[in-house]
Amino acid sequence: MIRFIPGLAASAALLVCGLAYGQDIDPDILKAQAGTYLIAPQDGASGCRLTLETGEAISGYSLSGQDSCIKPLPALAKAYSWNFDGNGGVILIDETRKMLARFVENEGQPMKTEGDAPFLLIAAPDGVDRLPTVTSLAGTWTMQRPDGERLCGVTLNGHVDADGNAPLSLSEDCAANVARLKLAVWHIEGFGLTLMGRYGLSLGFDMRADGNFDKSKEEGGKPLSLVRR
Repeated sequence: MIRFIPGLAASAALLVCGLAYGQDIDPDILKAQAGTYLIAPQDGASGCRLTLETGEAISGYSLSGQDSCIKPLPALAKAYSWNFDGNGGVILIDETRKMLARFVENEGQPMKTEGDAPFLLIAAPDGVDRLPTVTSLAGTWTMQRPDGERLCGVTLNGHVDADGNAPLSLSEDCAANVARLKLAVWHIEGFGLTLMGRYGLSLGFDMRADGNFDKSKEEGGKPLSLVRR
């Protein structure tokens, strides 16, 4: 599944505890965190891509891609460098050493800013410029094999409860191996979609560039897709 590397920023935090903006970072941790990320509002509005690099820059490390932020997120177009914040998060800094954004580590989840309208820092499929939302995914889908063999119809409801889960329903002709999961609710986190059953069973999917989903590699077993009807 497309996820932030668990514990990576936390490991960096241990190394920089008490130091300003992450001095003496282990090179392996730095390389592992570097890469191209989508920064996008959690509400599904368009975002931009920045590449966190390993070269040294003012108050941290170099980055590129700022021009992609000019229209969707103009404040981040001023980003000049990035660094670890010493508490498990990542910060973006302008050329005057002013912090523009702080992305906080969320265990098992993508990093995001705090507040009522958070931005996520997340690896994303090529060509995707925004996060999926419950509203954008609600509707009818087909669970199928890569060759097109249909296993089940899945309807995702858009009414979210206090835990961030929404109901789902299955067609009456589901294959036995799907029906036995008793799938009842679904949850979206970043680009990951999880279908959950009544007895603790679940299926995890990762979004593709075309907006459909493939079963997460961590699930094991035969390949499986969710394709919008």
